Amino acid sequence: MLKNSFTIGVIEAGCDEAGRGCLAGPVFAAAVILPAGFEHPRLNDSKQVKESDREMLRPIIEREAIAWAVCMSTPEEIDTLNILKASFKAMHAAIDKLATRPELLLIDGHIFPAYFGISHQCIVKGDSKFTSIAAASILAKTHRDEYMLRLHEEFPHYGWKNNKGYGTSEHLQGIDLHGITPHHRRSFAPCSSVN
Repeated sequence: MLKNSFTIGVIEAGCDEAGRGCLAGPVFAAAVILPAGFEHPRLNDSKQVKESDREMLRPIIEREAIAWAVCMSTPEEIDTLNILKASFKAMHAAIDKLATRPELLLIDGHIFPAYFGISHQCIVKGDSKFTSIAAASILAKTHRDEYMLRLHEEFPHYGWKNNKGYGTSEHLQGIDLHGITPHHRRSFAPCSSVN
């Protein structure tokens, strides 16, 4: 059962990312402030929710949220900064864009570089514990999936419509046959060994 808040009476933003382990495409991050008492029976960690339910939840979250924002870090930023720092950069950018300023950030994971002026709480597996983090995981995942579907139209040889940039056999075979694209992460194996 997801909890609605970490501290009652405090404006909390849940934050999560999607696409950290992919070989291609950006990493996306979302920040979401939900109204007190928000709940939905299908809301959970995006990895535990089937795709059709994620797509159903996205407009509900976007409509019902007090504030929400989604941002990304590009493959170039991932290669320059490293994936962890690029994820944090996208998360900070999403917090920047929130129309309502939160008083506390609930972060999925165990580390986070402090966001100036707002305290934070890291929560391991937070996307399966708190509604706002679960909502952020849904938005980050669905916005990223939508982006990868658009990239698939331009680069159909890698199966991104199915694997969304993860290193499936179809994707790896595409790299073997066609090389890498500007959307691949050159710092990630096996992309790093391809000219």
